[in-house]
Amino acid sequence: MVDSQNTQRMNRKIDQEEKQFDERVLAIDRVARVVKGGRRFRFRALVVVGDKKNKVGVGSAKGADVSTAVSKAVDVAKKSMINVTLYKGTLPHDALTKVGGANILIKPASPGTGLIAGGVVRTILEVAGVHNALSKSLGSSNKTNTAYAVIEALDSMVPAKNWVTSKPIEKKDKKVTKAADSKTDDAKSEDKPKAKTTKATKPKTESKAKKEAK
Repeated sequence: MVDSQNTQRMNRKIDQEEKQFDERVLAIDRVARVVKGGRRFRFRALVVVGDKKNKVGVGSAKGADVSTAVSKAVDVAKKSMINVTLYKGTLPHDALTKVGGANILIKPASPGTGLIAGGVVRTILEVAGVHNALSKSLGSSNKTNTAYAVIEALDSMVPAKNWVTSKPIEKKDKKVTKAADSKTDDAKSEDKPKAKTTKATKPKTESKAKKEAK
């Protein structure tokens, strides 16, 4: 009885997690490893996990069969999830990132455009909750590098309130300090007593010369 209750609770938790996150398999590859007896074949899975709001993560893992590889990749993706900055269903600005040979450009789009993207990029943007966006792959088509490049581009998004504008905030402060300094100089000059002006007296050289002549 106790074991059955525990298994039911575990199943409920798993169902809640599945409803909370959308899990999508991007790629499954068969990889080989050379050992003493020959080749050893395993499977590598690339998975993206997101809540279609602003959280998304990508994970890659290997396993003896496909199901174990996918479950391991899902765990890795959940541990490496990021928060994406969105603005009215699209991106706040464009971003260009490079991972390995993959070079990905993503741009915001107006409402009604949809996702102009293909393959891995489209799936990741859908899971992240982006409804309108433009994208272009400018480099390698490797799915793993492309997926991590998209994640890096989404992680580099900065909200509009944190943008650096061309407002001269520091210049205003300098002007205020200069004006205050000039005012203090004027006040000091007014406080100082005015120097007395004395008329210059010419030396009496002519009178002395006349007296000597007499």
